[in-house]
Amino acid sequence: MAENTPRLLLAAAGSGSGKTLITCGLLAAWKGQGKKLSAFKCGPDYIDPMFHRTALGVESGNLDSFFTDKDTLRFLLKRGAEGTELSIIEGVMGYFDGLGGVSERASSYEVAVWTDTPVVLIVNCRGMSRSVIPLIRGFMDYEEEKQIQGVILNEVSPMLYPRLKGLIEETLPVRVYGYVPKLSEGILESRHLGLKRPEEITNLQEHLKALAESFQKTVDLEGLLALAKTAPALAASGAFGSGTVPGGDLFSRRMRVAVARDNAFDFYYRENFCLLEELGAELLYFSPLKDREVPKGADGLILGGGYPELYGKELSENEAMRRSVKAAIEDGMPCLAECGGFLYLHKTLEDENGKEWPMAGVLPGRGFRTPKLSRFGYVTLTAREDSLFGDAGSRFPAHEFHYWDSTENGEAFLAEKPEGKRQWPCMVNRKNLLAGFPHFYYYGNRTAAENFLSACRKWRKVQERTGKRQTGRPGSPLLGE
Repeated sequence: MAENTPRLLLAAAGSGSGKTLITCGLLAAWKGQGKKLSAFKCGPDYIDPMFHRTALGVESGNLDSFFTDKDTLRFLLKRGAEGTELSIIEGVMGYFDGLGGVSERASSYEVAVWTDTPVVLIVNCRGMSRSVIPLIRGFMDYEEEKQIQGVILNEVSPMLYPRLKGLIEETLPVRVYGYVPKLSEGILESRHLGLKRPEEITNLQEHLKALAESFQKTVDLEGLLALAKTAPALAASGAFGSGTVPGGDLFSRRMRVAVARDNAFDFYYRENFCLLEELGAELLYFSPLKDREVPKGADGLILGGGYPELYGKELSENEAMRRSVKAAIEDGMPCLAECGGFLYLHKTLEDENGKEWPMAGVLPGRGFRTPKLSRFGYVTLTAREDSLFGDAGSRFPAHEFHYWDSTENGEAFLAEKPEGKRQWPCMVNRKNLLAGFPHFYYYGNRTAAENFLSACRKWRKVQERTGKRQTGRPGSPLLGE
């Protein structure tokens, strides 16, 4: 049965228009009013959802129409919005920017259409006044499905705003829901992979509080909430429509999966964790920075992406953990390692200052910095051989985004750009290890998650049969909880 899910998607003409700032400001303002909120990010971004979750205490996930089909995406939105009064979806790049920069596929626009979500266009007015009118008109005319229902003006003076609002609403069939004045200082700081994490920004909570107070005065919060309530009921039919994932009883005994999660390894999709848990996994969070060993009793290991290059010294000096990770993998424990986790398994890793540090030594290569993005964007992976994720020939949607590279990238998979002819080999594959730069979204091929847990179950049986299975502490609680 379809249920009402009040929601808005915040889009813009391009990156740097203020989407994340305004999303955070709106969430902070509504949270201050006591609203129950949920948030989402279009595309494969990890850091923006961190701001929603960590800085604002609002649950957040990713909605990506390259990784999933339409019905799965609607299911994930519906499930993530359960129990909340309002869901805010933050767009990615420009509203129509999708695969390869030449397609609407996997764009914010496609997510808006697939989910029947009203769109509020954020228009950065820096260096413009009346010229914003043809800009807005162009976006509205270009849409085949008319999703744009509102506008927020960014970087506008309080004196100019009333006149600009009047001109826009007199000229175009759209409502202006407020403005954001030019801020005297940057609140959200960046580094090579995008924004810095929330905990790295000085006085972030004070900035967000001030931003929320400003929005209470300059943005029509009640009007936006009313617009969100016009969104049609959200139905998700088919395999995911019941609110449960088929196969949730695939494993009669819960597999315990150790997940590296701390400041060095924190690039994870919430949906991946949800699917693993629904398939029967118990996640044991631990810190390669601070803990001394892989959690006892673990049946599998996941080393996610992040910024290990910023913590080369600390990771290297924790020799006990490096030895523990290496011993677990060499003993046969199934392990998935993505990007930063992949680099951690190398013999050495170069930090941001060019100094090399010993790492876990599971792989013989070295991780090193490159002067620019080595690879960027969506890829489709084809397995050249059997692996933890499935048989040779299996295909997986994935994503890469990294400045560091490796002398040992592997050749177990073939990566192909979805738009264009570029392709390259990737992924190190051993019987119990799959490691490389690509990031996976498990709902893009949930069989991969099932196969990984099946491998964990088989390894657990071997450990029990040989009397080698450890028991002990169940891992650390999730950081911040």
